[in-house]
Amino acid sequence: MRIRSLGVIDDAVIELSPGFTVVTGETGAGKTMVVTSLGLLLGGRADAALVRVGAAYAVVEGRLSMDPDAPAARRAEEAGAELEDGVLLVSRTVSAEGRSRAHVGGRSAPVGMLAELADDLVAVHGQTDQQGLLRPARQRQALDRYAGDAVAKPLAAYGAAYRRLRAVTEELAELTTRARERAQEADLLRFGVEEIAAAEPQPGEDVELAAEAERLGHAEALASAASAAHTALAGDPVDPESVDAGALVAGAHRALEAVRNHDPALAALAERLAEVGILLGDVAGELAGYADGLDADPLRLAAVEERRATLNQLTRKYGEDITAVLAWAEESATRLAELEGDDDRIGELTAERDALRAELAQLAQTLSDARHEAAQRFADAVTTELAELAMPHARVSVDISRQVLAEDPARAEEAGVDGLELSGRLVAYGPTGVDEVELLLAPHPGSHPRPIAKGASGGELSRVMLAVEVVFAGSDPVPTYLFDEVDAGVGGKAAVEVGRRLAKLARSAQVVVVTHLPQVAAFADRQLLVEKTHDGSVTRSGVKVLEGEDRVRELSRMLAGQQDSETARAHAEELLEAARAAR
Repeated sequence: MRIRSLGVIDDAVIELSPGFTVVTGETGAGKTMVVTSLGLLLGGRADAALVRVGAAYAVVEGRLSMDPDAPAARRAEEAGAELEDGVLLVSRTVSAEGRSRAHVGGRSAPVGMLAELADDLVAVHGQTDQQGLLRPARQRQALDRYAGDAVAKPLAAYGAAYRRLRAVTEELAELTTRARERAQEADLLRFGVEEIAAAEPQPGEDVELAAEAERLGHAEALASAASAAHTALAGDPVDPESVDAGALVAGAHRALEAVRNHDPALAALAERLAEVGILLGDVAGELAGYADGLDADPLRLAAVEERRATLNQLTRKYGEDITAVLAWAEESATRLAELEGDDDRIGELTAERDALRAELAQLAQTLSDARHEAAQRFADAVTTELAELAMPHARVSVDISRQVLAEDPARAEEAGVDGLELSGRLVAYGPTGVDEVELLLAPHPGSHPRPIAKGASGGELSRVMLAVEVVFAGSDPVPTYLFDEVDAGVGGKAAVEVGRRLAKLARSAQVVVVTHLPQVAAFADRQLLVEKTHDGSVTRSGVKVLEGEDRVRELSRMLAGQQDSETARAHAEELLEAARAAR
């Protein structure tokens, strides 16, 4: 792994070989940056504050060795990444502005891809994870993880049914609580639809009636104008001496016809006059027909105005014209059908809700049975591990309980209490079932089991956490484990036992530990030192591998704060020798 411009680390290459590797250094030297860099490679949250002051960006590059048939390798290849001889190249870049980019196997990839790969490759645990173990929800997750498919499968089915029940319950509540509002809406829509249906309006009817009303209201004026225009064009049969436009145009056409052969231009004008005469004759005929067909019928006018008044009432309420009114009626009829079907829908939802509750109760019982079966095995396994971590008399147990809401489910449901009926009682439930899981610790013989949040010291909590992880390693192993000072609060013989157990874990997996304990560091196959240098203006940290005399000096510093103390050196050499003998 190569780290550039990340925090106090300017440029460092770190080889995390198989086996047990520890990272040590003085406080503030940047040990945490090693963990942070691995976190970035594994899809962790990027923060611009991680970029070294003055740098444009920070880069972490890693080479991950894996079996080509491993799930992580297959997932990477599905995303277009390439593996070379079982090695996958990954990188993460974080800019000073906080932007982040990831590359997997030579291809640009979303950061989420790194997190997906990490699930199958690395288990990371730090002091925050220890605090998380104090929460009952985290303890339940630990038990579920240990139980494996026996819990995972019913939990998945329970989760799907739970989500559906939530959706059904919300829809049912919306329908029932808004029943009055929906009834009022239905009444208004029904009145409008019926009013429009009674009027039977036709598309465009309002426009046609407006034109007809205009014509009927001015029938006399229209007839007089048409008659006058006809007389002007065709003459007055009562007055033979009257002059009309048709006769004048005909006279003009005859005058030109007599001489049209002498000039083509004049012939063209004669043709046009002939066309004008024909057009005048047509218009005169149509005017005569229009005048004869115009009927000033007061009854028809009254009927038209009455119909228009009816249509105007509709347009005032439901749309700007009859087309809009008809569209509103269609939409309202659809909505009305939905509202009128609410009673049926409420019945359907109520039946589905009851069926889902019954299904959830069965799944919750199956889930609870699986947890109880796994709880004793899990507790025994963690207790066994604690014996190897200098807690030989400690006993871990798992308490699985339920919150009982009522002893009489029927009366409680009538009162609106929401729960699942199990074993004749109404119990609280949630997205993960009905069980409340809590790890209990009895650290000494005769002591009563207490929740680890109350009954465990800092050092005991560290060892419980480590024991849980070692148990996971046996039931759900990953290739690499990273521990960031999970030995906090541990010292003396307990620290030796922690180191011994981590070394044992490293026989089947790669183990990387950031520690301040020399007892733990002595058991490692490889020790890395993070050193800090300061030139008066810039602070830098580098990483180097410790071997031989250098490793003894570092262990001496960790033991006594003095690298050249003969007593500390002798103790350091003794630790190394004891660790070698124990492995």
